[in-house]
Amino acid sequence: MYSQFHILVVDDDREMLETLRLILDAEGFNVITARDGRSGLRAAYQHHPDVILLDIIMPEMDGFEVCHRLREMTDVPIIFLTAKGTIEDIVQGLSAGADDYITKPFNRSELISRLKVCLRRGSAQPDEQASAIFAGESVMLDFGKRKLLIGNRTVHLNPKEFQVLRLLIRHSGKALSTDAILAQVWGADLVGEPDLVKQYIYRLRRKIELDPSTPRFIHTLRGQGYYFEAS
Repeated sequence: MYSQFHILVVDDDREMLETLRLILDAEGFNVITARDGRSGLRAAYQHHPDVILLDIIMPEMDGFEVCHRLREMTDVPIIFLTAKGTIEDIVQGLSAGADDYITKPFNRSELISRLKVCLRRGSAQPDEQASAIFAGESVMLDFGKRKLLIGNRTVHLNPKEFQVLRLLIRHSGKALSTDAILAQVWGADLVGEPDLVKQYIYRLRRKIELDPSTPRFIHTLRGQGYYFEAS
């Protein structure tokens, strides 16, 4: 029943990974595993899972940081599955962007139930083929015709320009790093090539902004990336 869904499990405990693999396999899920935060991020880039189960206590990069980085590149549901169970831990986890928080030892039925709830929420997200995104009263991105309407102006975009702008508008007001943009528009193989993103931001500004040197829509947040916001 759930064979079309891919679950990424990130945990440094080999026995826990195997236990979770057996539980999820029995439910029909496709399971991807990673034993540290960096491997988990790479797996998320490469496999685009439907839900991520994430431990907190891991070497080098803990689960909170992994969650923050994941939220730069994807809206996929994230469930913390961890032995850290204080109220402060739970608040920190949810503040990092997680959708749910389960403490170890966990109940198998509860885990599967919460996992299915997250999958239902994910499937209820707006369709990628929706006709348009509105970004303020005077800005509309037309999906079907791949053009941007700004007041009375029409701006035609090539496919990559459209994808970059759509990503920025979907996360309007939030700075996205160059790696996050690369991962979602070009794929994981080009992560680490910031000049490619800079080139497309330059091209978009020349098309969209009345004065590219003083952008009104596509802004730079030094050290963090780019964001869309009508100012």
